[in-house]
Amino acid sequence: MTRSKIVAIITGALSLLLAIGYLLLVQLLDFRGEMLPAPVDVVGWLVRDAL
Repeated sequence: MTRSKIVAIITGALSLLLAIGYLLLVQLLDFRGEMLPAPVDVVGWLVRDAL
């Protein structure tokens, strides 16, 4: 095989590994459940102290 074919195969394999890793990460984060907003009283306290 020529050098360019080897580089293409390595790049493709790395791309597949990154894609699979990303999908696993998304599934893991999605498995945690529904995202809930921060409590309003805490947000108001932070905004008041910033001013």
